[in-house]
Amino acid sequence: MTKFKASRTLDCLGLFCPEPVFRTRMELNKLEIGETLEVWADDPAAEKDIKSLTKRLGHEILEIRKEKGKLHFLIKKGR
Repeated sequence: MTKFKASRTLDCLGLFCPEPVFRTRMELNKLEIGETLEVWADDPAAEKDIKSLTKRLGHEILEIRKEKGKLHFLIKKGR
């Protein structure tokens, strides 16, 4: 269980590259600095792609969890 509360949640389950990373970027654009985005994905490429995206855009991954074949990310908007 996470200790952070997400400002928004994005469900990318069943979507494959590049959809999860594209939708994550679109949702991050809607957030204010300091707000958090929770992302659920099951595409194996999503972990690498979302890590790369957040680093490139200056956001922070607060948490990554794997649960029953699903990836859970909690991302804090940095800028």
